[in-house]
Amino acid sequence: MPETTANPTTTAPENRPRPTTRRAAILAGAALLAASSLGCGDTSSGLPPASPGRLVALHAEPDPVAGGRVVDAEGREILLRGANVNALADYWKGIEFPTVFPFTEADADRMSEIGWTAMRLLISWSRVEPSPGEYDEAYLDEVDAAVRTLASRGLYTVIDLHQDAWGATLAARPDEVCPPGSKRAIGWDGAPGWATLDGDAPRCAAAGIRETSQAVRASWTAFWSDAAGPGGVGIRTRYVRMLAHLAARWAGRAEVAGFDLMNEPNAFGDDEQRRLSEMYGEAVAAMRAAERAAGAPPHLVFFEPSALWSANGRGAPPDFARDRDVVYAPHVYTGGFTGGPITAAAFEVAAEEARGFGGAPVFSGEWGGGPERASDPADGYFVRHQALQDEFRFGATLWTWRESCGDPHKSGPILDGEIPGVWGEFEVDCRTNEILGERTDLLDDLTRALLRAAPGRIERATYDEAGATFEAAGADAPAGAELVAFWPSGKHGAPALAGSGLEDLRAIAGPGAQTWVVGRARGGAWSVSASGNR
Repeated sequence: MPETTANPTTTAPENRPRPTTRRAAILAGAALLAASSLGCGDTSSGLPPASPGRLVALHAEPDPVAGGRVVDAEGREILLRGANVNALADYWKGIEFPTVFPFTEADADRMSEIGWTAMRLLISWSRVEPSPGEYDEAYLDEVDAAVRTLASRGLYTVIDLHQDAWGATLAARPDEVCPPGSKRAIGWDGAPGWATLDGDAPRCAAAGIRETSQAVRASWTAFWSDAAGPGGVGIRTRYVRMLAHLAARWAGRAEVAGFDLMNEPNAFGDDEQRRLSEMYGEAVAAMRAAERAAGAPPHLVFFEPSALWSANGRGAPPDFARDRDVVYAPHVYTGGFTGGPITAAAFEVAAEEARGFGGAPVFSGEWGGGPERASDPADGYFVRHQALQDEFRFGATLWTWRESCGDPHKSGPILDGEIPGVWGEFEVDCRTNEILGERTDLLDDLTRALLRAAPGRIERATYDEAGATFEAAGADAPAGAELVAFWPSGKHGAPALAGSGLEDLRAIAGPGAQTWVVGRARGGAWSVSASGNR
């Protein structure tokens, strides 16, 4: 689904409300465990090397039969779970409200308390490369500051090259008149103006659907065909070079899980799907060359199907020239936009499509639904979706952490005279853009036991909130590999633990108010269970 001032460029080579009553139980639980706590001071790459929450370089292990996995350099399977952060996205500004809220240290603390392991951090091509071939290093420093803040709480970052309806410059002109059945287009986010080759096409959206604007379609057509832009260089070529610059900048940084090459690309029809795959192959080659030149191992490359996947729940592009370290990243929104249920069928489709890429791991970079659904005891959408993530061992990041009413997702309806509600973990009044507080029911659904790092392969992981139990089991564990799981002590108190194939199994205090379950594998099969107060 998914305004900043430009920073100086270099040529290429809020205050979040915190309710005073919350988390007393977590703090109390952490205090009970403090005697066995390990030190957790910040470092440039995250937590100290001895910390169970250390961030270790990741790679993919494809498996066309059992499903691919994301694995760290210590041989542990890693589940990347969290939310999207849009604080650094460069959105079109259509009303007086800011388009984003800032990302703060308090946000990172709260994300850590929920038990998450990763964030998908939105960045915009328009900010990365404001002029052809020139990269805004001051902006990238802001991105890096967010990466380091997250890492200091034990959270990986997936750097997401975000776009919606091409870019921010394709809003209807002041004198634009649109035909019946369409409406004046608003701007969105993504490409810089210099890369927007729309041929002065009309900026009207049929039935209000942003992707139908002729200017948007013309811009994408130019991109897929690599039409020449400034300096005679193809627009798609410029994009790939920009991705290579990012790969070089974060080369060797373990706290960066990898790069999502393009959010919800507008590749409609067989020819555009083919060109999307070509672009992915070009990007992988360019990024790997940049990493090799830096003497660094490859980061994960997350690649998405067409934007239609979010609505249709299927439609992978053709396979492309790639290596093993790629992750298939469809947005499993099934039921999220319609109020319907999420079922295993959507996950089965994603898993089957991933087999077409050698059995790549699967990561749903966006998922979610109206936050009011968490307050309906008969609904269970958020709980069920996460249970399916566990069953299929998919990574996933919720849309979204916090939305401003100046974001085009919300400013569009406001311009139409509506007062919309926002998604995310915070209630915001779109009459004033005031943050009213946390959505406690939604946060309760999201705060759950979770494997952070599992020795060997995960075979099963289940969390039952009503029964206050968590169980996981796996196989092929290297001897000495460490298991780390998050336990929601704020809900269930200190856990009673049992296990097999593990030694030194215990609960410790993690960063902030986290409680972690840790143990070391003897080698081979293992299991762990935790139970607490109902």
